[in-house]
Amino acid sequence: MSSQADSAAIPDRYDVRKAHPAIAADLAGTLARAFYDDPLFRWLLPDASRRLAIARRGFDLYLREVWLRHEETYTVGDSAAVCVWEPPDTWKLAVREQLSLLPAMLRIFGRNLPRLLGTLNAVEKNHPTAPHYYLAFVGVEPESQGRGIGSILLHPVLQRCDADAAPAYLEASAPRNRALYERHGFEVTEEIRPGRSGPPMWRMWRDPR
Repeated sequence: MSSQADSAAIPDRYDVRKAHPAIAADLAGTLARAFYDDPLFRWLLPDASRRLAIARRGFDLYLREVWLRHEETYTVGDSAAVCVWEPPDTWKLAVREQLSLLPAMLRIFGRNLPRLLGTLNAVEKNHPTAPHYYLAFVGVEPESQGRGIGSILLHPVLQRCDADAAPAYLEASAPRNRALYERHGFEVTEEIRPGRSGPPMWRMWRDPR
């Protein structure tokens, strides 16, 4: 996601729509390919030969069981990009929901699961408590990056945030992603690391404009 375009500059170039559960597998593949070289994902899934398959299965699990039910996941007509939002007060899973996901997560991530769970704990620690829209992921197919699609997918919810005076929050896992979010009004509030050897991540907050 290295788009340099402003979201308001080319709002109608792509068919932006809310994602339907029927295309969850396609969306999962897009996210897995988009984050294949992401520093955090290289650390979470160090085996490059299996990273794509594992990430795809993990994204598919969360899309079907968590994200799509909120009806705030956006894509474009060819599913070349995905933007996952969680509405205010929905970002944290109840303990019973977390426990229900564990068997599937163990099957998918295997020996990588402890590192993943540690990362989830790190990002949830000090997560803002004030109501906000939470941007979980934005991913664009590698061959489609640099065309402004990521910015365009951010547009619907950020526009709503400004209209409703609602803040937004995210964790950025790469410097180029952080730069994209900064262009859309997000500001870094803290640098964190998911483990002693983990790459830096940045908590970012956006007040409504």
